[in-house]
Amino acid sequence: MNLFADLMASSAPSPQKGEGPRIQKRRGIEIKSAREVEIMRKASQIVATVLREINLMVEPGMSTGDLDLFAERRIREMGAVPSFKGYHGFPSSICASINNEVVHGIPSAKRLIEAGDLLKVDTGAFFQGYHGDSCITICVGEVSELAAEISRVAKEALIAGLAQIKPNNTLLDIAGAIEDLVKANGFSVVEDYTGHGVGRNLHEEPSVFNFRTNDLPNSTLRSGMTLAVEPIINAGTKFCRTLRDGWTVVTKDGNLSAQWEHTILVTSDGCEILTDRGQ
Repeated sequence: MNLFADLMASSAPSPQKGEGPRIQKRRGIEIKSAREVEIMRKASQIVATVLREINLMVEPGMSTGDLDLFAERRIREMGAVPSFKGYHGFPSSICASINNEVVHGIPSAKRLIEAGDLLKVDTGAFFQGYHGDSCITICVGEVSELAAEISRVAKEALIAGLAQIKPNNTLLDIAGAIEDLVKANGFSVVEDYTGHGVGRNLHEEPSVFNFRTNDLPNSTLRSGMTLAVEPIINAGTKFCRTLRDGWTVVTKDGNLSAQWEHTILVTSDGCEILTDRGQ
């Protein structure tokens, strides 16, 4: 599995250049203090604001490069730095993945958005030493029934997973709820990419998987954990491949893919959605 958590495997300094956030030394699963949580709320609300604004502005004829420029400008206007830009060499402030592109689509001025597209926009903000991370799927104009359905199911799977979050539940409780809902609706769960812890690093322990497995640690949830939960689902096969650019991941069979993601805080009786967009 090409887990997001694999990006944390080295404790060496981050390879990116410029002013972007540096990868901090791994410290296992972290419980955030009240001060850290408050900073993460602010970072996450910057992300929520940017995604809310992008959702309202997207229209056919725009390029994914236009969205990237907008996101970077807005993140910086709100006092943060884009989490993604320069991260392990990624060139942009958002991931913009269209239709059969699963994750990590690189924005481009040449990539025009068309009516009927299923557009995934993923972004993060680094504010006062902490990250927020979230993804939405946008149905551009009139889309096919399949496109609308897969986006709806991915969003409902996220909600189902979040409903399982409370102290003493486990990651498998989240994964099982997501997997059951996705499969009941005839879609497949992408297993190559998972959610993750988030905080001082964009990707922290644990891996927050979306399917039942014994191959990953089944951590018990504790109040103060901050997680990025992100179901990624395909209309056909779960299998994916990476394009020659080294980043863009597509479905192997060319079918549609959808993703929704929130950064959340595990609380004493459930969870708080830090990247809540009010929608």
